[in-house]
Amino acid sequence: MAEIQRPGALYQQVAAAIREAILSGEFQPGAPLPSEAQLIERYKVSRPTVRNAVAALRAEGLIEVKHGKGSFVRSSGLPVLTIERRVSRSGAGRFTTADGETWKIVDGPSVYRTQTTAITGPLLQLEEMEEMFGCDRALIDQATGARALHRILIPFATAEQVPGLADSPDTEPEAIYGMLSKAGHKLWWHETVRARMPLPDERSALNIPDATPVLHTTRTAHGTDDQALILEELRIGADRAQLGYRITADKAGPARTASA
Repeated sequence: MAEIQRPGALYQQVAAAIREAILSGEFQPGAPLPSEAQLIERYKVSRPTVRNAVAALRAEGLIEVKHGKGSFVRSSGLPVLTIERRVSRSGAGRFTTADGETWKIVDGPSVYRTQTTAITGPLLQLEEMEEMFGCDRALIDQATGARALHRILIPFATAEQVPGLADSPDTEPEAIYGMLSKAGHKLWWHETVRARMPLPDERSALNIPDATPVLHTTRTAHGTDDQALILEELRIGADRAQLGYRITADKAGPARTASA
């Protein structure tokens, strides 16, 4: 191939040429990127220029590096895992979640004491610095290898209402729903989902490629008088999973609001 001639820094020119090859289908999704030597020969540039170009495409999310294997074109297909976000209750009163059988615990449960923040406080209808139990679990989907981080936050005020909960805050969420129900609560849930860039520890724990956001869900369980009881968080790489919801008709709710 003839030497490329375009405006801008040379590595940006090479990155643009590789990007065109990816988007045109010449470099297929999931396929290895040509080696550094092949790219040097193809574009008639130096090794540092090729490395900078590949780094720029990694930052864009077009290329991922698999340790020990090299650089690969990112797949453009659908995520490998659909997580059904549903809560069901059997006739015997046992709660289950649609994705409850999907995950295997690989780390945890890790129980600790914490406090509400400017983010978690409003979700739990509490002021900041209110005492809570926290419990973290690292999960893996055995079929796809997708990793997720699950956290449950239990305010002391909730734990005090429910016999046995303060002694076992590492109880599985579905079992906690049952404990709350036995304590007299008629439960309902509110869930939000947002995409954001991962923190360094999340990127490492979830094995997320460069320039890949996480899906961050928050699910608040409410009880009697709409009291917020517990808060669950699930975090997973947006390249690995999508969320599925069963939607049914309900009473008209409040109008949509926009954040400032």
